[in-house]
Amino acid sequence: MEVPMKPVAEGERMVINLDEIEFEPYINCRGEEDGLAFQHDRSKPLGTGFHIYKMEPGYTTIPHQHRGNEEFLILSGEVTDNDGTVYREGDLVLMKDGTEHCSYTENGCVIVVYLEAPEAEV
Repeated sequence: MEVPMKPVAEGERMVINLDEIEFEPYINCRGEEDGLAFQHDRSKPLGTGFHIYKMEPGYTTIPHQHRGNEEFLILSGEVTDNDGTVYREGDLVLMKDGTEHCSYTENGCVIVVYLEAPEAEV
């Protein structure tokens, strides 16, 4: 059964391949560069909503607290949290509102992230 729908208008859909995205510095709650991010929807501040986050090899994020839930999917690489928990490619993680942590990557990683609100410094 076909459902009549209007066509998607020019400007209503944006498509980009992961191999074509250009990352920019993600600025954390301290005002410092903290990894790299790509945000397709520019109506939200960089690093909130749905975005791609990249950590270079040997990088550690600052300790931070989540104000709202964070969900992320590891696309490539591994991430180790401060408590020793390791997230690997394909892992889907939910960090609840109020969670405090920092993360480290030995070999680098690329993560798809949904963050409800900007993080707070711990």
